[in-house]
Amino acid sequence: MVLEVHDLHAYYGKSHVLQGVSMEVRAGEVVTLLGRNGAGKTTTLRSIAGSLTPPQGKVIFEGRDVARSEAYRIAAGGLCLVPEHRGIFSLLSVEENLTIAMRKRSPWQLADVYRIFPRLKERRKNGGARLSGGEQQMLAIARALLNDPKLLMLDEPVEGLAPVIVEEIVDQLKQVSATGMPIVLVEQNLEVCCQLADRHYILEQGRVVYTADNAAFVDDHAAKDRYLGVNVAA
Repeated sequence: MVLEVHDLHAYYGKSHVLQGVSMEVRAGEVVTLLGRNGAGKTTTLRSIAGSLTPPQGKVIFEGRDVARSEAYRIAAGGLCLVPEHRGIFSLLSVEENLTIAMRKRSPWQLADVYRIFPRLKERRKNGGARLSGGEQQMLAIARALLNDPKLLMLDEPVEGLAPVIVEEIVDQLKQVSATGMPIVLVEQNLEVCCQLADRHYILEQGRVVYTADNAAFVDDHAAKDRYLGVNVAA
């Protein structure tokens, strides 16, 4: 087991956002966190990554509880969060954004990410501010891979992107997953989730209310209707 989350709680001020979230990620699988806005999806990722310290619960990453560890220590151990805002350095070129994240011991090197993300190779001399939203997302994911992750967590990677770019990023994430990289995905595009995921968790008011493998979830229209709403992806 790569990641085990047990009875995780989190607060923003007096607001009790996560109320006992439990989930797991096995080696090589893609798991999604779904739910309506405000259900606690991003808070779960932040609590796992250490940018929000949970007052209660366990986050067992590769056999060690990291729930109260500093975020930089968790990241150094290989648990990597690509946040929704992407965090691209706009004054640096694409290649500079990538090279500052490289680790010598990482199995991922520039040639590997350029193979999966050919747009980045084409634009390697361009500044981060000159990239489209989709290209910035590709850069954020590629940069994370160069940092030698053991688990990749993505928060809304295709939000607001054109359908053709969404298709490209889905294909790239399939290539990343095919290497055995486990992924936790928060995403509002349900079609994307069903294309990528092995299993799904649905959060409602800070609790896990539903879990299923992808085949069962695709066929469970009642659950999608109940927890996600008609024509609402997440």
